[in-house]
Amino acid sequence: MPTEFETASVEFDAETGVGSLTLNRPDSLNALSDQLRSDIIAGLEELEAENDDVDGIALRAVVIEGAGGNFCAGADINEFSDSSPGDKSDRSHYEFIRNFPVPVIAKVSGYCLGGGLETAMCCDFRIAHEEARLGLAEVNLGLIPGAGGVQLLSELASPAAAKEIAMTGDHISADRACELNLVREVYGAEFDDAVAEFAETIASKPPLAIQAIKRSAAIAAQTGVEEGVAYDRQQFESLLETEDHKEGVRAFAEDDYEPTFTGR
Repeated sequence: MPTEFETASVEFDAETGVGSLTLNRPDSLNALSDQLRSDIIAGLEELEAENDDVDGIALRAVVIEGAGGNFCAGADINEFSDSSPGDKSDRSHYEFIRNFPVPVIAKVSGYCLGGGLETAMCCDFRIAHEEARLGLAEVNLGLIPGAGGVQLLSELASPAAAKEIAMTGDHISADRACELNLVREVYGAEFDDAVAEFAETIASKPPLAIQAIKRSAAIAAQTGVEEGVAYDRQQFESLLETEDHKEGVRAFAEDDYEPTFTGR
């Protein structure tokens, strides 16, 4: 059964290891109110707590989506002020998503604008519905994206694309976003099934290795090659000692053996 918060809900599928977090302010196109920002953090903490009573790792991946056909239309203008255009909470939900230990997938439909796009860009993957529209419209308010949107878009796409999208404030199509490497894939009628299949594929892999890969990719964006390679080597040697590694080796050697990865 889903766990309900004031403006969001979470649900965990113990069979697949996939958690879902739904932004639930459909009447405002899931605009980022202070309460929703807090509920995103609380929801992710609730999902992470699934690991507390298991020997290993239960939560393997998380899908974030919006209720009512829209991902998130950006900041709630009713709570917007010149003095605090970005996140007002003690902990930024953007940072919380970026640092979350398991892969997070943004299921992008409808409007994904401003802070909504920044939220999606903090996820590890973005998969879009063909009718989705993405953009950074803060320039129309005399501002720039306040949660690193230009930086994130420059990294994911290119500085030129980031300048174009942020300076014009225009909405771009899902296909254009895919061309820019902003989203992984674009789907129509098969959207729901495709997102679920991708999440379950990630969740089926050895979770300790998946988490190490996520950390490695983050380090690659922050340090030089030598530091990153040294980190990867340390993680490689540590993972050699895990039960999941032994499972993977056995499955490789025995064609009819189906591995069970536990995060140990």
